[in-house]
Amino acid sequence: MKKILFGSLVIILLSMLLTSCGKKEEESQGYDAAFSDARDKRIQEYNLEVQKDQAGQRSTNDTLALKEHILHNYPAGSYLVYFDRSNTYGVPRPAVIYYKADASYVFAVVAKSKPGERLIETKNITGYESSFINLDSTKLGTAFFYLTLFTYDENGFQMVWEKEIPMHGGFNRMILKTWGPERILFVEVNFEDGIIVGHRNYNIFMNNGIRQMPHLLETYEGISRKRTIANVNKDNYPDYYEYTFYSLSNRIYPVDSVAFFWDKKRQLYVNTRNPRQTRPY
Repeated sequence: MKKILFGSLVIILLSMLLTSCGKKEEESQGYDAAFSDARDKRIQEYNLEVQKDQAGQRSTNDTLALKEHILHNYPAGSYLVYFDRSNTYGVPRPAVIYYKADASYVFAVVAKSKPGERLIETKNITGYESSFINLDSTKLGTAFFYLTLFTYDENGFQMVWEKEIPMHGGFNRMILKTWGPERILFVEVNFEDGIIVGHRNYNIFMNNGIRQMPHLLETYEGISRKRTIANVNKDNYPDYYEYTFYSLSNRIYPVDSVAFFWDKKRQLYVNTRNPRQTRPY
């Protein structure tokens, strides 16, 4: 009887040891991929080939071609971002907008990993839960978002410009819009923000034409803060109203607003009531 018990105990201990080793090996592989540029690139290349096989009929400069361009021309840890899922079973859409004007263009949201940290994963920077990454993103890597404009033709993609978006997580979607009587083209890049219990829009305006470096304006709406687009001084640069809220035990409501206009000389947004108070975007 003692021999049987001893044998059973040995088997249990060996099973626990093997399971532990397996977990450590899996963790090690994940760790290697997160910190190894070469390993991450191999994984991306493999996934891209699988997507190509599953795609069926393709066009010359489709989204897969753009992903391949980013893979081979950007620093390690750079990825084309996808929209947040609209429902549990929905297939995420790539964050791209194809646009025809004087040439063939594509707007794309690209996320780059901060050098020296672990490589980001796109699943960790998209959606409401990922918006809290702004509090401490070091364990999951730090993402830098860019709205990027490319032209494309039979020779592939060429970057026209890229505009950094000052947010590190919570990406939701992007929309191409126009503003004002002159119908100035701009891209609204929407992020969910759990910290303010709301959302932020990074509005990127092409005031001086599509090929010139664009202008950034941030708007947002949460339970106790709000900023909306306005045209305060009637020029071709968007301005905004910033609202002040009053909080009671049972409700929160706006009590005042102040206008900020874009000062072309200072390259800052300036408070119309207090010129010493400025904002960069």
